[in-house]
Amino acid sequence: MPILSPYRTLLPERRVALVIYAVRTTPEARERYVQRLVKRGGGFRAATLRTWPVDRLAREVVRARVEDGQDELDLLQLLYVDLEPAIQITFLDSAGVQHTDGKIAEELEPPYADVPSVRRAAETVVQQHGDDGVRYLHTLVRYSRDWWPEIDLVVSELGGSADSDSSQPDDRLPKGQQ
Repeated sequence: MPILSPYRTLLPERRVALVIYAVRTTPEARERYVQRLVKRGGGFRAATLRTWPVDRLAREVVRARVEDGQDELDLLQLLYVDLEPAIQITFLDSAGVQHTDGKIAEELEPPYADVPSVRRAAETVVQQHGDDGVRYLHTLVRYSRDWWPEIDLVVSELGGSADSDSSQPDDRLPKGQQ
């Protein structure tokens, strides 16, 4: 069985809400998804897809699974940094990393913390945020492992394999997107 990315462990409704938000806030996102749906085949013409309401387009994007790895990273960053930064704030505060509302200070260079700080932050995230926290930690393992020393080992010790997410997908939609 293929290992799911942290993005793919989100319930489809939540992924749809993230794609809706991305399309509404990033002008080029809509055209990128339209082109991928056309390329995938299935009878849709670009001119037709461009006329679809955002929510219909987003549902088709998620159903057809046309989000690529960069989209997944961007959508997870949108979730954890812009829409629902509470988990990231918990992690950064516990690790002692300078930030503003979950956004790491630009002048900082990775690695952002030492191993004991990473361990403490990961434990705090799991305690305070449960399965959502575990998914967040798997996101760090998958996309920014080099920035957080031994995060893969810490996550493996805390909640199974560092490359898969055994937690139940969360069915909450990003705030304001319900």
